[in-house]
Amino acid sequence: MQMFVNNNNALAEVVAKPFKLERDLQMLVEKNLKQLMELVLVKSEFCIRNGRIDTLAYDEQNKAFIIIEYKRDKNYSVIDQGFMYLSLMLENKADFIIEYNERLTKAMKRDD
Repeated sequence: MQMFVNNNNALAEVVAKPFKLERDLQMLVEKNLKQLMELVLVKSEFCIRNGRIDTLAYDEQNKAFIIIEYKRDKNYSVIDQGFMYLSLMLENKADFIIEYNERLTKAMKRDD
């Protein structure tokens, strides 16, 4: 999708500069998570069972965990990966809550 910037009522196209490394994109998003998406960073590179989540965040308004997966290029296996993350979260809810409580010094309960 093309993006433009308003420069004295004349639109100028914003030229995209791809990230060399997926990790660079991840670090930029995590440092600006609150400003970009109103989310709180819980943990970067959260390993659980046989999976690894790039960014685990929490949406305080909706009281929900958010998993962010970064892709430098188009990838068609994202749907399968999304289902894997959903399964991981549903099967390991306590681990997500413990990580949240320990990282953010909170006292979330399972029913929260």
